[in-house]
Amino acid sequence: MTQASDIISALPSRYEAAQSSGDLFFYPSEVSKHEEIEIEWEIRLCEALQKKPVVPLPTGEAGIALSDQSDSDKTSKSSDPFAPPYVPNLHVGDLRDESSGAEYGILLNKYSVVPHHFLLVTKEFMPQTSPLMPHDLVQTYLLLLAARKAHKNYFAFYNCGSNSGASQNHKHIQFIEVEDNGPPIERLAKAANLEVSGKPFSLSSVPYANHVFRLPTLSNGASPEQLEQVLFLPFLSLLDLVISTVRHAPDYPPGTPSYNVILTLEHMHLIPRRWETYTLRESGATLSINSLGFAGMLMVKSESERQALEQEKIGTVLRGVGVESVHDLQVAGTSMEAMDETGTS
Repeated sequence: MTQASDIISALPSRYEAAQSSGDLFFYPSEVSKHEEIEIEWEIRLCEALQKKPVVPLPTGEAGIALSDQSDSDKTSKSSDPFAPPYVPNLHVGDLRDESSGAEYGILLNKYSVVPHHFLLVTKEFMPQTSPLMPHDLVQTYLLLLAARKAHKNYFAFYNCGSNSGASQNHKHIQFIEVEDNGPPIERLAKAANLEVSGKPFSLSSVPYANHVFRLPTLSNGASPEQLEQVLFLPFLSLLDLVISTVRHAPDYPPGTPSYNVILTLEHMHLIPRRWETYTLRESGATLSINSLGFAGMLMVKSESERQALEQEKIGTVLRGVGVESVHDLQVAGTSMEAMDETGTS
């Protein structure tokens, strides 16, 4: 069984081998920056998404899902691309969580728009509607720490639920390499001046519900046990806020709530979702938004679509697929509970 550091060091050579063998398809793209609501958003233009090639186009693994992807494509167990045995050239290695015994495969994203994009996939089938467990978080952060130790900067994301932008029903966490200061939304989180540490907060300048937790400093040598203690309770507190937000949302779709998870070495972000897609008024194009959109990294298929997205406003699009924030109400509720517990009137 490989270690997280082995996975990170093997990525470049495995990526090149998979691409040269034809098992991995790379789609060239161009990134432009767009300033809005205190964030320098990245809009990635990938014109290959307009064409219908012989191989399937990138789905949500690349940040955008095709609008004509059928539900049966998403949920068919018989066509599960994340079930063993794996395509050898896409299989980087395996990880095992010693505490729980859970096993994972590390796979390169077959349809790659960003080089070295990889997935942490449960060996045993688990649905993408299930929340992250302690061992999922531990293995994710062991990989993020191993990347930092190797002077690489990755963040992880998880699309949970049918309206989250998830493209496959087999549980998988994704990893993208970014610049040193992280994905665009992280720059806003870092700038937040917190009155109290160790509690969830919200980025109030964005027009959609979001719940963020600032993590304590994580050392490269942190043990799995230490990571679980640091990570799981904050994640649960954010998940509670997501469920509370959804309960406040009128006409929220029935069923298990959908949400996006963005994980960096400094913050956890959870964003409740109402819808998977948004239709741009100007062009009529349908965008499928997953965690990358809320991380500040969006994908379009044409220059006209990029212009339509900027004209519509990114904040409007994300609010359209997200939920209204009730963070002030939730904080007030927490304060009232604390007063009740202390007997303060």
